[in-house]
Amino acid sequence: MPSHPVPLGFVFRSRATKEEKATVAAKASLTDSKQIRDPQAKKGRPTPKRSEAQSQRRSVANTTTSRKEASKRQRDERRAQLERQRQALATGDERYLPVRDKGPVRKFARQFIDSRFNVAEFFLPMAVVILVLSMVRVGSLQSIALLLWLVVIVLIVLDSIVSGFRLKKKLAERFPDENRRGAVAYALMRSLQMRRLRLPKPQVKRGERP
Repeated sequence: MPSHPVPLGFVFRSRATKEEKATVAAKASLTDSKQIRDPQAKKGRPTPKRSEAQSQRRSVANTTTSRKEASKRQRDERRAQLERQRQALATGDERYLPVRDKGPVRKFARQFIDSRFNVAEFFLPMAVVILVLSMVRVGSLQSIALLLWLVVIVLIVLDSIVSGFRLKKKLAERFPDENRRGAVAYALMRSLQMRRLRLPKPQVKRGERP
């Protein structure tokens, strides 16, 4: 047995002291992490003034309003443009016609077709008559209907060839320096429509020189 034994209280007291210190440190760190920031403390960035905040809100509101106004203005302009175009198709006003109808070359091509009789413009009425004849269960009438189909098709092809050749020649004489590409096809497509259904509306009478 040692002559000077270490007191038991000293040993346990030392361990207890270390554990108490660790517990206190943990509680302190937990308390510091959950501590709510003082409202009076600085935020790390300047607080905007009331006038600046109001100015920002007005800027956002004005941006939204400006977009709505711009969209509404575009819709109104588009609607007005379509209305002007509709009127131009009825009156022949070159300023507001669609791009495919604009220009002196296209205008002359339209007038060339509108000033004469075209076999193709009577295709729809003749097609109705031929269809009715073909539905009748009479052999002779069905034969006539078939013959009429062949006659109408041949006449349309021949008339289109002659009209296209004449129109191409006149365009070359009148507009030697203009772009005439697609004008003949444009005119032939117009000849397939009935006169009253053509757009732009005819501006010349039949037999009148363009």
